[in-house]
Amino acid sequence: MKNEIHTIFRADGMALNLVFLVLPGSSIMCVASAIDPLRAANRVTGRQNFTWTIVSTDGKAPVTTCGLPIGVGGAFRPDLKADAVIVIGGFGSRLQATSTLTADLRRTARAARAIGGIEAGAWVLGRAGFLEGRAATTHWEDLEDFAAAFPGADVRPDRYVIDGPVFTTGGASPTFDLMLHLVRTRLGMAVALDVASVFIYDQAREATEAQPLVSLGRLDGYDPRVAQAIRLMETHVDQPLPVSAIARRAGVTARTLEKSFIKAIGETPGAYYLRLRLSAARRLVLDTQIPMADIAARTGFSSAAAFSRAFSNAFGKAPVKIRKG
Repeated sequence: MKNEIHTIFRADGMALNLVFLVLPGSSIMCVASAIDPLRAANRVTGRQNFTWTIVSTDGKAPVTTCGLPIGVGGAFRPDLKADAVIVIGGFGSRLQATSTLTADLRRTARAARAIGGIEAGAWVLGRAGFLEGRAATTHWEDLEDFAAAFPGADVRPDRYVIDGPVFTTGGASPTFDLMLHLVRTRLGMAVALDVASVFIYDQAREATEAQPLVSLGRLDGYDPRVAQAIRLMETHVDQPLPVSAIARRAGVTARTLEKSFIKAIGETPGAYYLRLRLSAARRLVLDTQIPMADIAARTGFSSAAAFSRAFSNAFGKAPVKIRKG
C-alpha cells in the first residue's frame, strides 16, 4: 500500500471518501457505529467532511445478525476509488474471505490511504495479507483463534489498533471510539465532543484499553469491589480462583463480597463465576469446532465430563447436542 505516511488520522482540510464493505452476518451496531458518527460530524459542522459508499460482495443487501438488511450502492469492485476501505464483518466472516475477494481488496488498497477491519472484518484483512508484521485486534471472543491464524501479526486485546495505514477494532463500542478518534484528529476536539453529544455518548475509551469480557456499565461507580472481582474472574476463566482469593484481592472478606454480589447482581460470586465460564464455553461450542475437551480446559473444568454436566445443567442440553443443533 502506498502513501503509508499520509495517515487518514490527521487534519488535512480535505473531505475523506470511504468505502464500507458490509459482509452478511455483521452486527447492525457495528455498521451504525462505523457510519453514523461521520454523518453526525457532517451535520454538526454543516460541511461534507466525510463521504462514503456502502457495498456488499454481490450487490445485494447483506442481512445483519438481527435480521435487518443493509441497503448498499452496489457490489464491491477492485476499481472503486476511496481514501479508505473498511470491511465490516461478523459471524462467518472468516469463511467469506475468498481468494477473489482478498485479491480485489489488495487491488483497491493499492490506491487507498488506509484499510480497516471492523470486528470480524479483521479476519478478511488477515486473509488478504494486510496484517503481516502489523499490530491488530478483533472481537475478544476470537482473539485466541485469531492469533493462531495470523502468527505474523501482533495480536492485541485492545479496543482498537491503528498501525500505519491499517486499523482494526474489537466490536461496536470500540468502533464508535475509533470513529470519534478519526473525527477528533481531522476536525478537532470540539467537533468530536459535539458528535459524542448527538448520541449522548460519554464512555469513550483509550485505544489500548483491553476489551472486557463483561461490560460493567455503571457498576464501576456503583460498587468498585464487585467490579474488581468480576475483572479478576474474567482474567482467570481457564484457571478459576477461589472466591476467598478474589475477595482478598478486592480487599474484603468473602462474606462481604458475597453480600455485595447479591445486592448488585442478585447472585453469589461463585454462581456468577460459573455462569461467566459457561457463557464463554457456550460461545466456543456454537461458534467454533474446538474439541469439547479443549473447551473444558479453556473454561476451567477438570474434565470433559464435568464440563458436560455443568453445561447441561445450565442450558438444558449437552454441549455436543447444542453444537449439532
